[in-house]
Amino acid sequence: MSRSRLAPGVELVTVPGRGLAVRTPEGEFLGVRPGDADEEALLSLLAGGGTAPADEELKRVLRAFEEAGYLTEGPHRPAWPAGRRDVRVLGDPVLTAPLCAHLAALGARPRTTPAAPPSDGSPTRIEDLLDGDPGAVVWCLDGPVPDGLWDAADRLPEHGVAWLRCHREGRQAYVEPVAAAPGDVTSAHVRSRRLAATPAHRELAAYWSGPRTSGAPAGLSVTAAALLAALLADDLGRWATDAPAPAGLPARRRLRRVDLRTLTVTEHPVLPVPPVAPTPKKSR
Repeated sequence: MSRSRLAPGVELVTVPGRGLAVRTPEGEFLGVRPGDADEEALLSLLAGGGTAPADEELKRVLRAFEEAGYLTEGPHRPAWPAGRRDVRVLGDPVLTAPLCAHLAALGARPRTTPAAPPSDGSPTRIEDLLDGDPGAVVWCLDGPVPDGLWDAADRLPEHGVAWLRCHREGRQAYVEPVAAAPGDVTSAHVRSRRLAATPAHRELAAYWSGPRTSGAPAGLSVTAAALLAALLADDLGRWATDAPAPAGLPARRRLRRVDLRTLTVTEHPVLPVPPVAPTPKKSR
């Protein structure tokens, strides 16, 4: 093992009178029993400051860290692959601006375009979304999703293009799962699941369709927009680099609800909606 070091989120601390303890990415503390291994050499190796140890006791401790998933080799952040680097970003600038900044910092090439449907009132076309051969399309709305706006975008995974989106409903925002392959969760699936999960399904459908009468503006604050942009960028970065998701629901089966008053994020499982068989025709 060469240039091994602690994985992101893993830390070591020396506890007075008790020796070493490891803090896991989940925030738990676990005692380390290095036996006869040299603690100074161990700390140096785990900090990435040494080479492969010759001492068998050090090798034993390092193997235990490796088997627990607490070690990484090389850079902590994998590079964004060239084939997935072009990301088309649509939507409202309050969200697209911080999102593009995050994506560029991670190594992507974001390209912003207007979010409005064609001026003649026709639906957004899949051909327009695929223009420029993007690796992914992200659509961010500072408001509810108009009926039919994302219908064409839901077909992007069929063309090998990742599809990610978020929108705001009053003082709540929703970050939907990445759809990157046929069979993943689309925006239509999320709408169907949300309608099925609430007794107020008629009211929710009416709210989506509009019109709506609102009082004082409930737009996104700078901090709320930054949080939503960070969540989107992290999801897209993990998809692009095939990085493992943290513990919890799988990214492709996770709907996140953000309370914009407290910036609290809650996760909810969501599954695709299977096709509905057509109603059989009545025999005459």
